[in-house]
Amino acid sequence: MTKWPIPPAMQAALAQGRLAAEAGEVPVGAVVVQDGKVIAEAHNAPRDLNDPTAHAELLAIRRAAQALGQERLEGCDLYVTLEPCAMCAGAIAHARIARLYYAASDPKGGGVEHGALVFEQPQTHHAPEVYSGMGEAEAGEMLREFFKGRR
Repeated sequence: MTKWPIPPAMQAALAQGRLAAEAGEVPVGAVVVQDGKVIAEAHNAPRDLNDPTAHAELLAIRRAAQALGQERLEGCDLYVTLEPCAMCAGAIAHARIARLYYAASDPKGGGVEHGALVFEQPQTHHAPEVYSGMGEAEAGEMLREFFKGRR
């Protein structure tokens, strides 16, 4: 169980993660929110799209940029079920996401609190506010179940 109620945006990201699992993709979901309204959502789709960059975060950022008609998502928040990898963290910085909320940490592949620590690098021109652990139990269980079926 989680420590606090899961906000609707993270619930939407978890729902996207479940869609990814149903499609045979690693169950990661992402949602971009502006002024409390969801403007884009996506789930992992590298296998479906034959695109190694089709991570949930990148797809959600692309959709949000299209919806807003601009490349910078200043004032937007990103909710994602798993700590973003270095590639996704770089995209988050380039998009100028204001706040990043992620559920489960990723000690092996994460790039925010683990690994590359992208937002802590002096070359990073923008770093969002980062909040972790919201929905961690739910996201972690979804990932464990997905990989248990593949081992």
